[in-house]
Formats: sequence, structure tokens, C-alpha cells
Amino acid sequence: MAGAQGGGGRPGDWFVPEVGALPFGEYAAEWIEHRDLTRKTRRTYEDLLRLHLVPTFGNILLSEIKEADIRRWRSSRLRRKRGKAQVPKAYRLLRAVLNTAVKDRLIRENPCQIDGAGLEDTEERPVLSVSEVFELADAIKPRYRSLVLLATFGSIRWGELAGLRRRHLDVEARTVRVRETVSDVGGLYKGKPKSKAGYRTVSLPELIVPDLRRHLEEFAAPGPNGFVFVGVRGNQLRRGNFSKYWADACAAVGLEDVHLHDLRHTGNTYAAEAGASVRELMRRMGHYSTRAAMIYLHARDEREREIADRLGERVAEELRANRAEDDGEEPSSTGARR
Repeated sequence: MAGAQGGGGRPGDWFVPEVGALPFGEYAAEWIEHRDLTRKTRRTYEDLLRLHLVPTFGNILLSEIKEADIRRWRSSRLRRKRGKAQVPKAYRLLRAVLNTAVKDRLIRENPCQIDGAGLEDTEERPVLSVSEVFELADAIKPRYRSLVLLATFGSIRWGELAGLRRRHLDVEARTVRVRETVSDVGGLYKGKPKSKAGYRTVSLPELIVPDLRRHLEEFAAPGPNGFVFVGVRGNQLRRGNFSKYWADACAAVGLEDVHLHDLRHTGNTYAAEAGASVRELMRRMGHYSTRAAMIYLHARDEREREIADRLGERVAEELRANRAEDDGEEPSSTGARR
């Protein structure tokens, strides 16, 4: 049999010595090309390769990439002032590419073995109060008022809002069906939800129905296939054009560093506080993993503790008032029973 068994390998683990003699950059480009990716994801991977991985590993043979090399690369990238947030993403892509190289029997094991290197240390995003949500809806250009409300109370992503058509929004049944997305990557491209869980039907509160009905009458494109949200000239909605209206609305109500996606985050928190279960949150959010849903259930637990603390304070006031009466004292104004 042609080839040689490397030291420490299992019986039958035969590798041709030259099989790993392929530059990482060439293999990674082919890896992306053969993946069934959305246009947005493909663009993201290509940018990660170009900006973070190829400058260091592009010309290195797969078989010559060592864990020490990856550690040095990661440390140097994290010391930079710009682009640090992309390092975990780049590491995950590097690991995925090399995992495939292991399956292709080009290398014996994946050198990406750094604990926690693929985890992102993202800051906790704000949860807006109900009044803040409606202040934003009041402050933004009228044609985007319902977008703010639907993003919040329907837990809808930007791409899902941009791809929403009239036939998928049923104001009588109070539901919105997510069936299509739009990505804005050098142009507008129609797409589908990333996963099976992304195809979902979300129930909406009666509270926002009058706004949605008014929006369909005044601003949405005509016909069942017409987009619900369009630009000022009736053209398809673009993130870049919307950003100014969003920034102006945030400034008008005094909110700083609030992203549109924070509305979805806020709506998920509201749903958890309303008592949604893990499965209900997953279905509403369009997630197949319980991880994200558990974050919001934790937020609900915090809210429940806050309610319990307030309940305890109220009971304590009642007890103090009762004891004061039993002792023949006038209860204080703060401890008076109602």
C-alpha cells in the first residue's frame, strides 16, 4: 500500500506524506466555494479569510500549521486596536476549515485546540422599556413606525422585515409569517431563513394591530406580493437608507448606542417576562437551539426575583402598619394600609 502510517496513529490510519502539501489559502477558498451558503455568509467568510487568516496562513501548507502558530496569530490579533471583535469568528472559520481537512485525511488532527478562542465576549445589549419603544415609534418617520413595533413585538430580524410581503402579514389573525429574507450585501438579494426553525409564524399583540392596518393602507407596496416596508419612493427597503431615520429617532428621544436589533432583543425579553416557555421562545425567535432562549428565561428569573422583592417590601409595610395599630400608634404614611 502506498503511503506511510504516522507515529502515534491508530492501525489503518494511512496517510500519504504529500497529502497535506496544500496551501491553506487555496484549500480554504475551495472550502467556501463548495459550501451551500447564503450570499451574506459567503461574503462574511471571504472577508474573514482576506483580512484575518490569509495574511498569516495563506501560503502555509495545511500539514505545517501548528497549535503554537495559531496561538501566536490569535495573540497578535487581539493586541490590535481594530478588528478584535472579529478574531473569534475568524478562529471558528479556521477551525471549521481544518476540521474538514481532517475528514479529507489531509491532516491527522486539527491544531485549533485553544479553549474558549471561538467564544465572543459581547457586551450585554440594552432592553428598552415599553415607553421607550413607543417613543421611538413616535419619533421615527411615520412610514417606519410599524417597523419599530413589529421588530419588537414580533421578534423579527432586519432581513426578515425587509423581505416581508403583504400576504405574510395577517392583521385579522394577528400573525406574521417569516418565509423570506433580504440581504443587503453590495446589492439586495432575496433569500430564505437560514434554518428550518427560521420558517415560523409569530402571533402579535392586539396593541399594534391598528398601526399595522394603517401602515398597510398608507405605506406598503400594493398587491399580495408587495413588500410591507418600502422606501420613500416605494423602492425596496435598504439598511443604509434606513439608518439615518433610525439614528435621528434615537437622538430625538435621547437614546444612545441602541441598535435596531435591540428591539428584537427587547421583544424576546418581554415574551419571557410574559411567561413564555423555552420551546415557545425558540419558536418565536426562530432558533433551533435552546441556548438563546435560556438567556431570556434567565432575564425572566431576574424579573421574578424583583417582583418577589417588591412583594416582600409590601408585606413588610403591612406588618409594620398592623403592629403599629395593635400598639395603639398611628401608622406612618408609608406603612398605611390601603
